[in-house]
Amino acid sequence: MRILLIHSDHLKYQTKSKTRIAEKISEEKKKGEFENALVVFTAVEKEDEENPEEVVLNAAKEINDVFGNVKAENIVIYPYAHLSSSLGSPEAAKNILTNLESKLAKKNLPVSRVPFGWYKSFEVSCKGHPLSELSRSITPELFQEEEKTEEKGEKSQFFILDDGKLIDPTKFSYQNQDLKKLVDYELGRGESSGEEPPHVKIMREKKLADYEPSADVGHLRWYPKGRLIRDLLSDYVYTLVTDRGAMPVETPIMYDLADDAIRVHAEKFGERQYRMGGGKKDLMLRYACCFGAFRVLADSFLTWKNLPVGIYELSTYSFRLEKKGEVVGLKRLRGFTMPDLHTVCADLSQSLEEFQDQIEMCKKTGEDLDVNYEVILRATADFMQENKDWINSAAAMIGKPVLLEILPERKHYWICKMDFAAIDYLGRPIENPTIQIDVESGERFGITYIDPEENEHHPIILHCSPTGSIERVICSLLEKSALDMKEKAPMLPLWLTPTQVRIIPIAERHLGFATKLAEELRDAHIRVDVDDRPETVGKKIRNAGGEWAPFVVVIGDRELEGAELTVNVRETGQKVSMGLQELIDIISLETKGMPYRPLPLPTNISRRVNF
Repeated sequence: MRILLIHSDHLKYQTKSKTRIAEKISEEKKKGEFENALVVFTAVEKEDEENPEEVVLNAAKEINDVFGNVKAENIVIYPYAHLSSSLGSPEAAKNILTNLESKLAKKNLPVSRVPFGWYKSFEVSCKGHPLSELSRSITPELFQEEEKTEEKGEKSQFFILDDGKLIDPTKFSYQNQDLKKLVDYELGRGESSGEEPPHVKIMREKKLADYEPSADVGHLRWYPKGRLIRDLLSDYVYTLVTDRGAMPVETPIMYDLADDAIRVHAEKFGERQYRMGGGKKDLMLRYACCFGAFRVLADSFLTWKNLPVGIYELSTYSFRLEKKGEVVGLKRLRGFTMPDLHTVCADLSQSLEEFQDQIEMCKKTGEDLDVNYEVILRATADFMQENKDWINSAAAMIGKPVLLEILPERKHYWICKMDFAAIDYLGRPIENPTIQIDVESGERFGITYIDPEENEHHPIILHCSPTGSIERVICSLLEKSALDMKEKAPMLPLWLTPTQVRIIPIAERHLGFATKLAEELRDAHIRVDVDDRPETVGKKIRNAGGEWAPFVVVIGDRELEGAELTVNVRETGQKVSMGLQELIDIISLETKGMPYRPLPLPTNISRRVNF
């Protein structure tokens, strides 16, 4: 089923004439008018006929959720065949729409249904807020397990896990406000101000990235400085995982949903599948590297001696059809770059040991990026009961209290996962690293390994993104800089800063010496540029500050005569005298072990394009 949900100021319709499949209606049904209505334009598809009850169940849940979020006063189901080219039979469509109306009415919702099979004129006025236009693809699997669980009254339980003790989140004494913000968000207590997060303004001001108006919503254009930061982060994760034995691969970005294993796995993402036509094939753009990695592993000969073994890919890009009203900046995109590590483990015991190694890896990314992570540990009730000591041990590795979610039963392919989140300027989480224990995909994709007795087994697979998407890493860094502005000069980590040293010649006669210094710094693998524009020194220094240059060197007559350099240090706000080698040593020490790429811009600022 395809549905288009419009939160409207009003909907007016009037029937004009019958088609051969028109249902019988009373005179009062031949026209209607509804104020503050959630209009649900609906197309019933062929696939819906296989399991109409579940389609109705899942559609009703989605409509109910949106109805509550937009605070409409009416729900109007409007048959609209134009949403699909794969329509179900008229009889099945009428039955499904009638049952959908009944299902919503049983929830005591104010629902009406526009007649089926009539030519109609209509007028609808959309309210125009971020959630006023939403489209959904409803399948039998989409919310089935969640709905059944809710009907049983079984919901997740949340606790603060602190030093082995489970504490009610409402009674916990929070020393860490970031943890409290995370808990409030997870428990639905956080309030959204509706503001645009500050990183959007910063990414534009610093000429890192911007929205691409000629693409689908949620796709960005990247300028040279932003591209440099992305590439450095990609290099960083590559080294991080390959140092731990992972093997890089590259796989396609689109997959055929006729493959049963891929289709079932894709349905875990429901309406967020990014579909595309491909002749007679129903193709989906990948939302992570799972499909390709699993196909590589399924076609590989694995033995117990190989395990654990990691397959790594940087997906440029992954695609998720996020809700249009929720797509914003670098935080939530429809096309993004995801470092994706899949580790094949022989059994649960090996996967738990590997999980703890990956916790250390994820923690390291927070330290290297200087970003604070708060942690949510999620597990099924069965897993929690059988692995309490391990849960406590894994939580203790974080070194501070974590939020624990216990799911009544497994709804996904994982039985346990750990999510690391930074908190943005507005107090909302930015999902960064994640680790998951997948107990389904080994069997579903036909991945096997041979044990010492030459018996064949399906493995357990760990999913891990050590940083989360590259875009969200940059989002976290920019949101942190927005918070830093309250107390100090904002900065990126030195190894990620596009211009690490800005050299400012006072007059034209100083330009040659400034250029020579720049060459020596560049030879030392330091990104440096020269502000050779005909501006005042004061303006050049302000411009350097606006670009967050960590070190600014002003060159005048004293420097020409051999005096030490006077270096403006952004982090401390001080002016420090030092020799060129000392400056090189300071930067080299602070960036040691981190990836390096040269500056992708002309050294002389006067030659640069103003993007």
